Amino acid sequence: MSEDPVTAQRLRQGLPVFVALASILLVVATLAALYLGREILVPVTLAILLSFVLVPAVRMLRRIHVPRAPAVLLVVVIVFGALFGIGSLIASEASQLASDLPRYTQVMRTKIKDLRGATAGTGTLSRIVDMVQDLSATLQPPPAAELRGEPGTRTHPLTVEITPARASVVETLQTFAGPLVHPLATTGLILIFTIFILLQREDLRNRAIKLAGGSGDLRRTTAAIDDATSRLSRFFLAQLALNIAFGVVIGFGLWIIGVPSPTLFGVLAAILRFVPYIGAAISALLPLILAAAVDPGWTMVIATAALFLVVEPICGHVVEPLLYGHSTGLSPVAVILAATIWTFLWGPIGLVLATPLTVCLVVLGRHVERLWYLDVLLGDQPALSPPEIFYQRMLAGDPIEAIDQGWQFLKERALVTYYDEVALAGLLLAQEDLSRGTLDRERQEEVGAAIRTVVDRLGTAPVARRSRRGSARAPDIETAAALAAIGPDRQVAGIVLAREDLAPNWRSETPVLCVSSRGPFDEAATLMLSQILARHGLASQILSMAAIRAGERPENPEGLALICFSYLEPVSLSQIRFTVRQARAAVPGVRILVGFWRERDPATLDRLRRATSADFLVTSLNEALSAVLNACREPSPARVAPAPATALPAPARTAAA
Repeated sequence: MSEDPVTAQRLRQGLPVFVALASILLVVATLAALYLGREILVPVTLAILLSFVLVPAVRMLRRIHVPRAPAVLLVVVIVFGALFGIGSLIASEASQLASDLPRYTQVMRTKIKDLRGATAGTGTLSRIVDMVQDLSATLQPPPAAELRGEPGTRTHPLTVEITPARASVVETLQTFAGPLVHPLATTGLILIFTIFILLQREDLRNRAIKLAGGSGDLRRTTAAIDDATSRLSRFFLAQLALNIAFGVVIGFGLWIIGVPSPTLFGVLAAILRFVPYIGAAISALLPLILAAAVDPGWTMVIATAALFLVVEPICGHVVEPLLYGHSTGLSPVAVILAATIWTFLWGPIGLVLATPLTVCLVVLGRHVERLWYLDVLLGDQPALSPPEIFYQRMLAGDPIEAIDQGWQFLKERALVTYYDEVALAGLLLAQEDLSRGTLDRERQEEVGAAIRTVVDRLGTAPVARRSRRGSARAPDIETAAALAAIGPDRQVAGIVLAREDLAPNWRSETPVLCVSSRGPFDEAATLMLSQILARHGLASQILSMAAIRAGERPENPEGLALICFSYLEPVSLSQIRFTVRQARAAVPGVRILVGFWRERDPATLDRLRRATSADFLVTSLNEALSAVLNACREPSPARVAPAPATALPAPARTAAA
């Protein structure tokens, strides 16, 4: 860094631009390397993905004491032999289908003619049918009589053809063997790379560990790499098994329907189903066209369409979630973007490999700390935590969306869990912004009003009757992520007390008074506490410090058994101590709970508990609920009735700690 302060300041200001340019250059360089090196990278990638599928088979042979090299060679020979057999079958079926196509020309012409008559009044459909008819006429060879020049047939002018000199043996070999060399070479590279990856699996894993995490945290990096490889292996095996089953069912169904070459279309359906969203639709296109060409009516076309419309939803929405979850772990935008990029870089093989490759990147992003951004960019998990999502919606002035998510959450969890882990944590984020001075007064009022709207609406939610099977409709991604991150309810969330369960001095209409501090967000936190207590059998009334300073008193102060003071913003210990002392003087014998809704270490909490002289000091709504439910079932000591003129504390303004 330059010693000149002006130069140093300009360098700091221009650093983000340099970082952005460097990132763009890195992305461009990576894409260029993938495109230019596709001849080598495609076989290597296929070999790596294939090794994920073959590792379980090799491990199985190793468990029965087969040496590594014979086990790897046996598995690779079996798999590649099966692949060559499938390739030969596809070639044979495709050749047979090509030779049978001329027989279906007349049926297609008749249907095109019927469609043209039916769509004569609609310009767009008529033009489509004309285009198909012109294409069919172009592809159809001319009749033999026309070629012989018989009378009554159309004649063609005489064409002159210049025949080149006879090619040499080398040129002939290049002409006929050239198209075969490239796929054979690619297959050979895949075979070699697969064998060596399986043989050197542990060594390659160690090198990946070194690159990913070095030797600083070997245990964590090893666990992450092993977990990532096992997850990918299970995912690819499940996807391969599901797609093979899909192809078998489609092929068998087409055979029953009577569509020619059902084996070919079954194999194509299995392969194309690796392409997300559109793969199954593409695999259905050719069988539908062929069914229309074979059957003079429309029965075969309808049956073929029904086959795909029934089998694909069952595979995608029933079998697939049972095998490897509800999704591949990728966001829909990431899937489409990945398919576009990989197709541009590597062609059709890139389209087939787009989802597996992107899944690998997401798994690496979740397990390798240096690649965390891949999970954020491509993964289907929310980029923000549940409290951050809640607070962001409050900042955006969109409480309705937060209410909708809260209703979904409450179908699976208790209200106290949602308030504690999401809403109250979001309030703390708002309080932190307020402490930093990033929220002006107008913004504070908007955010506070939005939060109170959410709390008011969710407080009316009925208690969900959750069964062991869960709700009928699966929650959305954000709600599912919140449920997974927060975990189950605490035991106290299921306790609801009846009036006869309460101690005698707790049986008044409102035995609890909740007092909110002067902060702009304390009112929402106090309202949460009041709603939680009411849900568990304890009605309460709410007052603010401002109302108390104005002389407002609670209803039936003689019936109060507990006063809860809610503090979201930092306050001084002297203020809390003074407030508690005044409350005890106003209502002798009353218990005091101080809710200090901020994370603090145990040592600080013990010091606060001793300094404030409160009966209960809690930092979460679950703790507050547990403390109150325990206290309300214990009889309180007899207390002296307060003087009629005694008021609740009106604390003086003191500096916040």
